[in-house]
Amino acid sequence: MKENDCLRRFLFEDFGVRGELVRLEQSWLAIKQHQQGPDQVVFMLGEALVAATMLSATIKFKGSIILQAQGNGPFKTLVAQASDQQKIRGLVRSEADVPAGSLECMFGDGHLILTIKAEANDPYQGVIPLMGERLSDAVESYFKQSEQLNTRLWLSADENSAVGLLLQELPGQNLDREDWNRIEILANTLKMSELHQLDCESLLFRLFHQDKVKLYPCEPVEFECSCSVEKIENTLFSMGQEEVSSILKEFGQIDVDCEFCGRRYRFDSIDIENLFANLKLSGGASNAKH
Repeated sequence: MKENDCLRRFLFEDFGVRGELVRLEQSWLAIKQHQQGPDQVVFMLGEALVAATMLSATIKFKGSIILQAQGNGPFKTLVAQASDQQKIRGLVRSEADVPAGSLECMFGDGHLILTIKAEANDPYQGVIPLMGERLSDAVESYFKQSEQLNTRLWLSADENSAVGLLLQELPGQNLDREDWNRIEILANTLKMSELHQLDCESLLFRLFHQDKVKLYPCEPVEFECSCSVEKIENTLFSMGQEEVSSILKEFGQIDVDCEFCGRRYRFDSIDIENLFANLKLSGGASNAKH
């Protein structure tokens, strides 16, 4: 039986390679309904969410990973965020017409940005040129350049689900090149239809039945947006009372829509007056965590 909205870790017991399988369904549909764009744009968001989910499982602290691709082409921005608790959200911004093709064709001159946000430390950010035929190519290039770890990803998304497989060399294991090459060759026989249709046990047996593979229990993945009234209020406060009052005078009210979940926050003149009075009294905007 397929496990949906689930991350499964696995480990090759005889040599230093770990892996992960992710299948998103309800979480993917919940995120997708708030995003607009051509299929190739929206489906790439699904791939990015799977990639971010898998990468978040490698961090050893409380925090999140943000995978972002942006460029000057028709595909402007892609953002996928996953926490250490496998809470995910994402968005895309593009022109109405985005040609199918390589990342350079879609994004133009672009960059892949990977940000690690830990609760106890300053964010770490890595940036590489956005190049390749698929998003998985760019993520693999990031690990090759930044982490110097053998990493392979297989990603796919459609109207109903977003799925992925990750294989990665464990750091400090002195992995034999022949072992990695053999595992990679076997994984390359994977069909995207199998990734969507097979359950984890069947998929791993199909690919690696000659190896000792330890499969760990399912870790649930769900869509969760971190937007809040407090964060919106802090943003408005940081704009300054004069600018906010000018917007309020022109439109009669201020509507702020969350780009991730579509929730609308509405402020009238009384709300704004109370907002600035209360925040000034408390010494300014609070350091809300995003």
